[in-house]
Amino acid sequence: MSNEQIFDGPLARSARALVRVSAKDVASTADVKKSELKDFEKGHDDLTEQQEHRILEALEEFGARFVRDDSHGGYGVRLKFNRAKVRAIERWEDEGGTSADDDV
Repeated sequence: MSNEQIFDGPLARSARALVRVSAKDVASTADVKKSELKDFEKGHDDLTEQQEHRILEALEEFGARFVRDDSHGGYGVRLKFNRAKVRAIERWEDEGGTSADDDV
């Protein structure tokens, strides 16, 4: 095992499904076209190293955590927060009524 960070299209698609975010939102955050992201996820299109890195960072921002390939197991993706933390975050986000733009 090499303990390297592996990031490919199927892993990106898995991460997006895991964090339940749309391709449009990931593409917008990563500053890539939605069609490029979808093609990358399907393994049909190669992106530049910078584009892949921006997609990885966007998925991490949405709550994905990428697991390296090491002697304990293969590479993959998991949620950044455990179930209890997610419930707490959802509860915090629902407090205070409807959200609005900050005036600051």
